[in-house]
Amino acid sequence: MKEYMGNDFLLKNDLARHLYHDYAEKLPIIDYHCHIPPQEIYENRKFENITQVWLGGHQKKADGSDYYFGDHYKWRLMRCNGVSEDYITGDMPDRERFQKFAETMEKTIGNPMNHWCQLELKKYFGYTKPINGANAQEIWDICNEKLQNDPKCTVRGLVEASNVRFVGTTDDPVDSLEWHVKIREDDSIKVKVCPSFRPDKALNVHLAGFDEYMKQLSEVSGVEITGSESCLEALNKRLLFFVSLGCKASDHGIEEIPFTGADAAKADIAFRKAMANEAVSEEERRDWQSFLMEGLGKMYYDNDVAMQLHYNAIRNTNQKMFEKYGPDTGFDAMDAHNCVHGIQGLLSALTYADKCPKTILYSLNPSDMDLVATICGCFQQNSPVPSRVQLGAAWWFNDTRDGMVRHLQILGRLGVLGNFIGMLTDSRSFLSYTRHEYFRRILCNTVGEWVEDGEFPYDEEGLKAIIEGICYYNAERYFGL
Repeated sequence: MKEYMGNDFLLKNDLARHLYHDYAEKLPIIDYHCHIPPQEIYENRKFENITQVWLGGHQKKADGSDYYFGDHYKWRLMRCNGVSEDYITGDMPDRERFQKFAETMEKTIGNPMNHWCQLELKKYFGYTKPINGANAQEIWDICNEKLQNDPKCTVRGLVEASNVRFVGTTDDPVDSLEWHVKIREDDSIKVKVCPSFRPDKALNVHLAGFDEYMKQLSEVSGVEITGSESCLEALNKRLLFFVSLGCKASDHGIEEIPFTGADAAKADIAFRKAMANEAVSEEERRDWQSFLMEGLGKMYYDNDVAMQLHYNAIRNTNQKMFEKYGPDTGFDAMDAHNCVHGIQGLLSALTYADKCPKTILYSLNPSDMDLVATICGCFQQNSPVPSRVQLGAAWWFNDTRDGMVRHLQILGRLGVLGNFIGMLTDSRSFLSYTRHEYFRRILCNTVGEWVEDGEFPYDEEGLKAIIEGICYYNAERYFGL
């Protein structure tokens, strides 16, 4: 029986162990997509206890409303284990909340959360025993002592200990980016932290609050927004501000990717209805989103900003819980939109205009991966950045061991795996950098098995270049860091 989570965890042959320990393990991290708050980096937040880091909780906004924040992966597991919401998003004492989580972990065989948490305990706290109810007090004491007294366990300390070179946060176009400005001016912050442009609210013409958002966007951009074209003008002004602070990527969390070929006049029908608080039809929504996505894609090309498209998530599925706790609290699921024609139409129109940006496509539905990989192959071009259109890393419900292996197999089968830009955290936690370790171990084992089985030649320098490229250098080149 192998050692639980030992030094060679997930590495099943000699070549895999060699590739990981000699090439992948010590490479820096480029976390080009995450949701960590830049304010906490600037302020170098110190956490009081491990519950704050792992589970988060709820707090009051300035207007007195409730705000729930934390790791929705962990919250879902606790709910699946029958834990009362009082210990998840509620106000039970942190020590009791941690106990409930530790007891849940006893049953998570086969779940990547078990691996991620154990890797985090080992890397940041030197703790190697299993997470369970019996060990909860010991884990609590060891972690909390370090979090409160060890400078390596502040936010900046954790980032530096993880060997992170670049962080791409996720920011709304109306954001002042004040914390990014402060980070940029602080020479003591060694990691490069840059905003990513996420204009979801401008695209969601069919949702409540769109009219108020347009007023905000108009105010911060200085552009009077009267329709789709002026909306794009306002977004372009904000994108230029983001680029001035180092923005390398946009991000779109969109349920589906429509392309209708709508012109400004058709798109404006939805705008007028939304601003009058009238219902917007599905056809009208699609026209608005199609027109804006095409315009945004051209902006990204002009500013060398990568376009990330995350789609096929059905969000806020549980209406009662959404009304009580808000979004991003663990009630999202996989959707099944057929977006292949929308993706094809968008990329084709941008390519026809010679304005197709670097693009990364992520579907939450794993059944889409083959078709997305083949679409990617239709829009590559001669470029200093090979594989400009990428099948993005296994995302959200797919970033499991088998999900990552399947993703690597599809990339290998239908594209050029050696050009893949590698893993990201997509996380709100400063301990989540071990997901890069998890991915790197799986990558080295997958490549090691292929070579050991005689499916690819053993070429030391060639394999080194593939592993180091996927783990670090391809992303460095792709984002122009």
